[in-house]
Amino acid sequence: MKFAFVGPVAVLCAVATAFIVTGCSPSLDWRETRPEGADVVALFPCRPDRHARPVTVAGASTTMEMLVCSAAGATFALSFLDMADPAAVTAAVLELRATALANIAGAQLSSVPLQVGGMTANPQAALLSMTGRLPDGTATQEQAAFFVKGLRVFQASVIGAKLISEMTDTFFAGLKLPS
Repeated sequence: MKFAFVGPVAVLCAVATAFIVTGCSPSLDWRETRPEGADVVALFPCRPDRHARPVTVAGASTTMEMLVCSAAGATFALSFLDMADPAAVTAAVLELRATALANIAGAQLSSVPLQVGGMTANPQAALLSMTGRLPDGTATQEQAAFFVKGLRVFQASVIGAKLISEMTDTFFAGLKLPS
């Protein structure tokens, strides 16, 4: 079975919807997570599950890996994929940004330049704030960070009915790319 690019991101939306509907513990148990083979450190408020799916991004077939968990009414995710062609990296970032917005049928509220320690400079690296609706019609908010290290493209997201800045600020500040 071949998965289109939207598939893994649609899975994220489905996971987010399931967690929002079933409710979550209000406690945040922040922990540093270092996914094997990813050269990234992230701070999650819960223990993330790891998933991988084949995707097509910027015209190239690759594998997207995702760590995801839910706490305090929000879903936290870190996704990453490797591009074989350096010329396709910026196109991949742009495609991930557009897909994140499309997945919540949303509107972008803001975009600020993003710096993650150890990242490769990329003009499309940014932290976006969005509002929209999940596929079931539930109103949602999302903040998503997009950044690059070499040929690896990252997307870190928090999605929920109402995002609290203490949660999102802690999550995004916890992103690091060790040398």
